[in-house]
Amino acid sequence: MRFPEGIYFGSFLLATLIAATVTPIWRRVCLRLGLVDDPGPRKIHTASVPLAGGPALFTALLLSAAFCALAIASPALDDSTLERLRYGFAHRSGQLIVFLSGALAMFSLGLLDDRYEFSPGIKFFGQVVVGFLVAASGIRITLFVPSIVFSYVVTIFWIITLVNAFNFMDNMNGLCTGSAAIAAALFGCSASMRGEYLVAGLAFLCCGAFCGFLPWNFPRATAFLGDSGSHLAGYLVAVLAILPRYYSAKYPHTLAVLTPLFVLAVPLFDLASVVWIRWSSGQPFYIGDNNHLSHRLVRRGLTPPTAVALIWLIALLIGSLSLLL
Repeated sequence: MRFPEGIYFGSFLLATLIAATVTPIWRRVCLRLGLVDDPGPRKIHTASVPLAGGPALFTALLLSAAFCALAIASPALDDSTLERLRYGFAHRSGQLIVFLSGALAMFSLGLLDDRYEFSPGIKFFGQVVVGFLVAASGIRITLFVPSIVFSYVVTIFWIITLVNAFNFMDNMNGLCTGSAAIAAALFGCSASMRGEYLVAGLAFLCCGAFCGFLPWNFPRATAFLGDSGSHLAGYLVAVLAILPRYYSAKYPHTLAVLTPLFVLAVPLFDLASVVWIRWSSGQPFYIGDNNHLSHRLVRRGLTPPTAVALIWLIALLIGSLSLLL
């Protein structure tokens, strides 16, 4: 298969296989360690479910990235492909290190919360720290505003918003995982259309990790994402939204900077609507309830799997409009 399609497909397939392979291993480890989600008043499962999603996703992400890095020296690749990949790594290696380091930090924050149940304030502080470190590394949103303070604030706000949006969406089997997979795939397509091969490959790699875990999470969940998985998912799509260069001399279309808002319209809408409902009723916005988009669809008569599939479809259709930009 020719470049770059072979790289995209190979990254996706590798991450999918690794995630599917390590998930049952992490399920057993989580059960042995007691890292499980127990039944409760607002939960539909009647038995403890291991929180294996975060460890499985991060393992797949790390191992896939390592294999892809080693593949640069592979004799199976032709000289032209090797030259392009090495050029991409030379210019993006720093961002790749930051991307993986931030993923480790956000995953660790969620994992500690799964174990010790941090207060909302502690979690928020940890999210701010990770967002600040990502911004300080140079991965920032500018929106044509020549202000370093503005860039830092918007970048940190963006990462925190997406992390919490996907954390909120982890309320029904497969919803968060599938939504993250769709977002990663769309960001991969967007980056590939601009010739950003490394960013596109990274996005398809993340998509593969989500897809590899999805059969364990939908329609019947034998493993949950947990906060480690939902935090990691939100972080990954948030940074994947920042990495592409939507506007440049080669692509002078200012509306292209709206691409992330189209791709992530559904989780952002769900977050905004739930926060508004909770505030309007005088309830703290961080206290869980059953007013998410998925819950409202179920109350209208849909089964949970159908509601999740419908939300996936809506996310895919709205996100696909971004490719027209």
